Amino acid sequence: MTATSTSSDLFYDPYERSTALDPHPLLARMREEAPIYHNEELGFYAVTRYDDVERVLVAREQFISSRGATLNVLLADMQLPPGTLVMDDPPIHTIYRGLMSRMFTARRVSGLEDSIRAYCAELLDPLVGTGGFDLVRNLGAPVPFKVISLLVGIPEDDKEFVRGRLESFHTDEITVDEILGGSVFGDFIDWRVEHPSDDIMTTLMNVDFTDETGTERRLTREELLANINNVTLAGLDTTKRLIGWAGKILAEHPEQRRALVEDPSLIPNAVDELLRYEPPMLQLCRYVASDAEFHGVTVPEGSPLLAITTAANRDPAHFEAPNHFDVRRTGAHHFSLGFGTHYCLGQALARLEARVMLEELLARFPEWDIDEEGAVFTHDDLRGWASLPIVTP
Repeated sequence: MTATSTSSDLFYDPYERSTALDPHPLLARMREEAPIYHNEELGFYAVTRYDDVERVLVAREQFISSRGATLNVLLADMQLPPGTLVMDDPPIHTIYRGLMSRMFTARRVSGLEDSIRAYCAELLDPLVGTGGFDLVRNLGAPVPFKVISLLVGIPEDDKEFVRGRLESFHTDEITVDEILGGSVFGDFIDWRVEHPSDDIMTTLMNVDFTDETGTERRLTREELLANINNVTLAGLDTTKRLIGWAGKILAEHPEQRRALVEDPSLIPNAVDELLRYEPPMLQLCRYVASDAEFHGVTVPEGSPLLAITTAANRDPAHFEAPNHFDVRRTGAHHFSLGFGTHYCLGQALARLEARVMLEELLARFPEWDIDEEGAVFTHDDLRGWASLPIVTP
């Protein structure tokens, strides 16, 4: 029987800065010494091996999302409105996912590429020859916001207000309850009633669907806000942090960056390798709906359970040389975009944005170094760089 571990020399706190910045040595120990880990102090269990993480993400009736998909929400026992998707279970999740999937069709996503590329050029061209710039603030943050603004339908005159409000969420100036209550998008919903457009907001306002009770209806205001908030926040933060990690990792692996410059066709593959190697999110969390056994240890009903996807992504039982960053790696399925029912709805859009940003960046700046003293690392439920100054020749 493999025991859980609560020893002081093996302590996993995902909100501790040093863990969020470089979790891999600790996670490697957890995979070997405590594949079912119990943190009594913080009140959760965790799995780190690939097969265990996959089991948690697939067994949706035993490991549920509707009580929370992040540790802080699970521990706070928050009640969230339907429509948050990542914190819904079937049949509600299936219904709302079906509604939102209409916004992420292959045609709609691919149709954004020219606009994304033109905007990248607009941002990057003035920076050529300047000796450096902030990769996150000058590229990683504005591009996803531009794309989400187009999709959601944020009026041009209000984009800076929305961006400021959403960014203040990470500085605790605005709370989850305020966002869900409509402090960001409430007025725009009212405005869109009189000014319909070809965007997510207008479509969701007018779509008829059958809910879990069999009733045919339209979304309530609360449900509409939850869906729009979900798409916006998810679309902004993960892609921004992915680009920050891309800048950091490619600077640390110049031979891999050179391979992308010489052969840009490798960039789509590199995006997935970046996601595997340093994902923006450490874990996906679930509520244990009935007792579950891992490695001879029972995780009791009612426990928060962390599926540490970052650890699974480097499990040597599934990945050859898992700690090696290789833009030519193929056939490696990672969990950074989820798995099963909750596989990231916007994954095609995230991959498109990251690919185009890297293509345009590398075309103009084939080499760079990181200004380590100026870099600012942030971590909450996501991890990455709020600021990443790079120095260019």
